[in-house]
Amino acid sequence: MKKMKNKKLLKLIVILGPTASGKTELAIKLAKKFNGEIVSADSRQIYKEMDIGTAKPTKKEIKAVPHHLIGIIKPNKDFNVAIYKRKALKAVRGLIERKKIPFLIGGTGLHIKAIVNNLKFPEVPANKKLREKLEKKTREEVFAIYKKLDPQGAKFIDRKNKRRLIRAIEVCKATKKPFWQQRKRGKPLFNVLQIGMELPKNKLEQRIKKRVEQMIKRGLEKEAKSLTKKYGWGLPALQAIGYQEWSAFAKASADKKDYFSSLAEKQKKKIKEKIILHTIQFAKRQMTWFKKDKRIRWIGNYQEAEKLIKNFLLK
Repeated sequence: MKKMKNKKLLKLIVILGPTASGKTELAIKLAKKFNGEIVSADSRQIYKEMDIGTAKPTKKEIKAVPHHLIGIIKPNKDFNVAIYKRKALKAVRGLIERKKIPFLIGGTGLHIKAIVNNLKFPEVPANKKLREKLEKKTREEVFAIYKKLDPQGAKFIDRKNKRRLIRAIEVCKATKKPFWQQRKRGKPLFNVLQIGMELPKNKLEQRIKKRVEQMIKRGLEKEAKSLTKKYGWGLPALQAIGYQEWSAFAKASADKKDYFSSLAEKQKKKIKEKIILHTIQFAKRQMTWFKKDKRIRWIGNYQEAEKLIKNFLLK
């Protein structure tokens, strides 16, 4: 790809924030206003078939503003942040060539940081045997293994993200070096404006509860059933919130032909409550991550975001 001559076009707008904070609605409105398109920075929406549980944008939203990196790979295919970075950069540069303003939207902190900070990741292929072995262990056991291999990195990694822990162990064992030592920051690729969507705690929790209710009504149970029937319970991609909770009762029903049909309404209610709780906890972890980056401009409404973008694009 040819190097851009007009440096004014080499600008990237990031809209980030915790899950259910209204990023998608805000980003679509802003992208329409400023002749932009959206590149997703969501580590789950990138998968095909996982639509309801990942709160993918609707067909109407995608028609209003083109979205990139939504539903592009199967859940059973290997995927990591290094692969994401390559695909995201290709999408962003493609938009800039077409004189569109690229909007990077999402709540996956590491994916956003990979682009904003131009992080360099070790190219290590998946180790299927190691992954299968680690998948059988609990998150706590996997974290303990990683901590021994990379004590410094263990202070920063999301210890609740089993998939990321497994990848970190995989890299450590393959390279014989600490994982976090290999994540180097490169020269900035873009002039970036990071806008964070922040809501009061009680309002965010209300939005999360409402979203989960909508997911259940739209057929989250049916989607989880279809995915687990096709791929099994152990698929790493299905350890995401909204899917993993359905497996909580699976062991007790393992001998039954159709686990989902055996679920009582009382159990379904408990599953819904767990999804809500886990989502609220996840949103807190997202905010903890984002608040470490002092470059993020936090806003509470569209008008504030519009003003920031206007000033940014005029520079």
